[in-house]
Amino acid sequence: MDVSHDFIIVGVSFGGMIAVEISKLLKPCSTIIISSTIYSQDLPLLYRFAGKLQLVKLIPSWLIKSSNWLIQNFFFGTKSSSEKQLLSKIIADTDSGFLKWAIISILSWRNSVRPNNLYHIHGTNDRILYSKSAKPDFVIENGTHFMVYQNAGEISRIINNLHLNLPSKTS
Repeated sequence: MDVSHDFIIVGVSFGGMIAVEISKLLKPCSTIIISSTIYSQDLPLLYRFAGKLQLVKLIPSWLIKSSNWLIQNFFFGTKSSSEKQLLSKIIADTDSGFLKWAIISILSWRNSVRPNNLYHIHGTNDRILYSKSAKPDFVIENGTHFMVYQNAGEISRIINNLHLNLPSKTS
């Protein structure tokens, strides 16, 4: 990545947490996180508790990779059969080792700093990374953890509007 030119970092879910960490190091024009969280204390209490006890290490990989009603409908909020098929394919195509590592990384992540020029887009019905204390900059009404697909047009408009109004690092 050429950081001598203006750049923007965008991250979704766990990628948003990674984007927060990269932003602290590389200083982009802006960082946009979607269906994610800025601060580790905004992770659900149950997640923080499970992380301290390292409970995810006890869960078999096949269970983590299961794509059942609870995962699809409740947690991700998929509605149509095409959304369920897409999510099932994403889960099936994700390496078990990576998925377990990512979950452990989320549960052990610590951050209390909001990088400059960070914008948070979050849905009101996200049941994976939900927080009553988080204050997203943009709220997608009825948006789920799958809203980057379900509400792609609305999210694209927000990102495009942000991009048009961003200050340049070089000016």
